Amino acid sequence: MKSICVYCGANVGVTSRYAEAARELARALVADNLALVYGGGNVGLMGIIADEVLRLGGEVTGVIPTALVEREVGHTGLTRQFIVKDMHERKAMMAQLADAFIAMPGGMGTLEELFEMLTWSQLGIHAKPIALLNVDGFYDGLVDFIGHASGQGFIRPQHAALMMAEAQPEALLRRLKEAGAAAI
Repeated sequence: MKSICVYCGANVGVTSRYAEAARELARALVADNLALVYGGGNVGLMGIIADEVLRLGGEVTGVIPTALVEREVGHTGLTRQFIVKDMHERKAMMAQLADAFIAMPGGMGTLEELFEMLTWSQLGIHAKPIALLNVDGFYDGLVDFIGHASGQGFIRPQHAALMMAEAQPEALLRRLKEAGAAAI
């Protein structure tokens, strides 16, 4: 495992805990010599995690659509920055560049990206591990809902199990590496 795609908010949320979790994840990535792949923005949690990885000497690849370069203030100091045509190209390139996926707290875009990677895994398009960094229980409701949907027969148990969740970055990276090694 060489690179992790992190989906996260273009906002910072209502508590400083989310920003601190982004910095903690950045430190864990750099400590494990894992490159960050992310949405290429310089705002919200996206900007915080990218800046921290860079500050610590890590590698950061951003992928941002032309229409969002100004809106999300495209980060100009990255190791690599790809400016792509649209969101479809962005998600496909991020998926291609990453060996695993983490969703941090975020909004509709973060959820959409998470569910697309889960769906692609379910369909056999990729076999890369997917996880939630469940900062202060942010994703507890989602984890419960996935369990409910599985219990109601809409999500097979093996597909529900594709989405791991941990509260601490180090534990999350450990599980992603184990899952990635098992998939090889």
